Amino acid sequence: MELYRSHVLICGGTGCTSSGSKSIEQAFNEELEKHNLAKEVKLVRTGCFGLCEAGPIVIVYPEGSFYSHVKVEDIARITEEHLLKGRIVTDLLFKEAVVEDQIRSINEVDFYKKQQRVALRNCGVIDPEDITEYIAFDGYKALAKVLTEMSREEVIETIKKSGLRGRGGGGFPSGLKWEFTYKAQGDQKYVACNADEGDPGAFMDRSVLEGDPHALIEAMAIAAYAVGSNQGYVYVRAEYPIAVDRLQIAINQAREYGLLGKGIFGTDFEFDLEIKLGAGAFVCGEETALLNSIEGKRGMPRPRPPFPAIKGLWEKPTLLNNVETYANVPQIILNGAEWFANIGTEKSKGTKVFALGGKINNTGLLEIPMGTTLREVIFEIGGGIPNGKEFKAVQTGGPSGGCIPASCLDTPIDYDNLISLGSMMGSGGMIVMDEDNCMVDIARFFLDFTVDESCGKCPPCRIGTKRMLELLDKITEGHGEVGDIEKLEKLAENIKASSLCGLGQTAPNPVLSALRYFREEFEAHVYHKQCPAGVCQGLLNFHITDGCKGCTLCTKACPVNAISGEKKELHVIDTDKCVKCGACVDKCPFKAIIKK
Repeated sequence: MELYRSHVLICGGTGCTSSGSKSIEQAFNEELEKHNLAKEVKLVRTGCFGLCEAGPIVIVYPEGSFYSHVKVEDIARITEEHLLKGRIVTDLLFKEAVVEDQIRSINEVDFYKKQQRVALRNCGVIDPEDITEYIAFDGYKALAKVLTEMSREEVIETIKKSGLRGRGGGGFPSGLKWEFTYKAQGDQKYVACNADEGDPGAFMDRSVLEGDPHALIEAMAIAAYAVGSNQGYVYVRAEYPIAVDRLQIAINQAREYGLLGKGIFGTDFEFDLEIKLGAGAFVCGEETALLNSIEGKRGMPRPRPPFPAIKGLWEKPTLLNNVETYANVPQIILNGAEWFANIGTEKSKGTKVFALGGKINNTGLLEIPMGTTLREVIFEIGGGIPNGKEFKAVQTGGPSGGCIPASCLDTPIDYDNLISLGSMMGSGGMIVMDEDNCMVDIARFFLDFTVDESCGKCPPCRIGTKRMLELLDKITEGHGEVGDIEKLEKLAENIKASSLCGLGQTAPNPVLSALRYFREEFEAHVYHKQCPAGVCQGLLNFHITDGCKGCTLCTKACPVNAISGEKKELHVIDTDKCVKCGACVDKCPFKAIIKK
C-alpha cells in the first residue's frame, strides 16, 4: 500500500468543474512532477465540498488548509510553499480560515461547524470514481451486515425505528413505505430511485451522486433485500452529466467486485441496477409520473390509490425513494436506529441537506440536524445577507414551497413546522431574499415555472395556474383591480383542493404564503399602483434629478430616444416613450436618475 505525507483534494462537483477545477488538477499534476512530489503527495478529485461560493476549492491534508477561489496561476505557489516547504499560503486561504493570524482548518470554519454530515459524509472526502476509497470508509459493510446477519423484517424494523422520513417532498415515513412494498403481493418487485430533482436552485441529490455514488448503490441493494426485489432503476435527468457518468462508473465497479449481480457476499441474494435518463420535465419528480417515464410512457401522474408500493412499475410493487433518503440507510444500519433517532426533533429525525442560494454570502450545500433554526442556517452557516441589506424572506421547498418572513426566523426546521408556516421541506432548496425583492414578483416567478412545467393532465393545474399567472401578470404590470387579490386566493385554494397530483396541489403555495405574510405588497400594487421594492417595471417611473451634469451618456444609452436635453444641461425623460429598461440608470456616472 502506498503511503503519502499529504493529500490534495480538489473539488470535482459541477460548480467547481464549471469554474475550472479540471485545469487546476492538471496544473497540480505538472507541478508535482516538476518538484518530484508525485510519490509523496496524493492528488484526489472529490465531489462537492459544499461551500460553492468559494470555488474552485482545494483542501490540503493533514492540515485541512482551505484554499478558495483557486486559480491555475496559484498552483505553483501552493506546491512550492506548502507542499514542498511546509508553509501554508495564507493569502490564498478562505477568508474565514485566517482569524487574528490563527489558521483554522476547514472543519473549524463557521460554514461547517454546525453541520452534521450523514448523507454527505463522503462528499468532498473520497474519490467518487474509486470503489476502494468507498470501501475504506466502511463502504458496503452495511450491505454485508444485512445479508449475513439480518432478516428482511429486521431491516425494515430498523428503518422504522430510526424515524427516517422521505427526503424528497412530503416526508412520508420510509420504514412504512418499505413495509408496504414488502407485504405487497407480486411475483416481481422493483426498487427505484428518484434523482430527477427539478426544483430551481436545488442540487442535493446531484451532489450525492457526484460525490458518493456507491452510497446510493449500497442503500438500494439493502432496500431490495428488505422488500424482495432483484432489479433497481435510478431515474436521473440527462442534464446532470457528471452525476450520470460517476454513477455508471460506480455501477460497473460494483458489478466487477461482485456487489451487484448474483450471489452477493456469497448468499443467494441477487440485485442489479440500471440508469434511466429523464429529459428534464419537472413533473417527473412526482413519483407516478416518474414511473410512467421509466416505462417509456409520457411523464404524467397516475391517480392514487393504488400507490406504487402496491402497483408501481409495470403494475408490480415498487419501492421509490429519492437519493438523499437512500444515502442515510447504510449509516442507520451500521450505527443503529437509536443513533439516527437521537439526531433531530421528536417527529423529524436525523439530518437534512439543503441547497442554500439567492441573496446569501455563503451559497452552497449544507447538512444540518433537524431542529436547527432558520436564523442559524441563514446568518451563522450562510454568513448573512450581502452588502448590508435586510433579510426579507426565505423560500423553502422550491415551487411547491412557500416564502417565510423574518418574523419566523427562529423557527426550528422540521417537516411539521415548515408546513405550519405555509411552506414545506420539499427536496431541500432554500432561496434567500432581501429588501430589494418584490414578493409579488417572486410569487409570479415561481408560478410561471409551474405553469410552464404542468403536464396538463388535470384542469385545475392546467387551467387554474394559468389563470393565477394572468392575474399576477396583471397586478405586476400595474393593471390590478379591486377584487383581484381575492380572486387569486380563491383560485389558489380550489387548485390545492382539486389537482390530481402533489405538484398541482402545492403549486399555489408560493402565492398563498406571499399573501399570508406580505399582503400589503399586493395591496400596494393593486390599490396604489406602487411596487415598494422598485422591481415591477410596469409600476416604475424614471426621473432625472438635479444631480444631472448633462453628460448625455443616458441619452446615448436609451434605446427609444426617450431622453432629451443639451450638453451640460439638466436632461428630461419622456414618460410616455420610456420603456423602463433601466439602461439610463446603469450608464449615469452621477447616480442622478432614480426609480419612483
